Amino acid sequence: MGNAIYDKDSQVSYLKQRLNMFVEVLDSIDPEHTELEDIDRLIEMIDDLEVKCKQFKNS
Repeated sequence: MGNAIYDKDSQVSYLKQRLNMFVEVLDSIDPEHTELEDIDRLIEMIDDLEVKCKQFKNS
């Protein structure tokens, strides 16, 4: 894994990158061929972002 991020600007940049990645994945999904595993992965990505937001908020 990477190093811990303590700088607020770096934290915001990290979260923006992760949100952009989520949007790209969401945009690439074909609703007609989406599997339950795809939805689970999207939920997992959101959960990971929530955890990071809480970690950054408390640091």
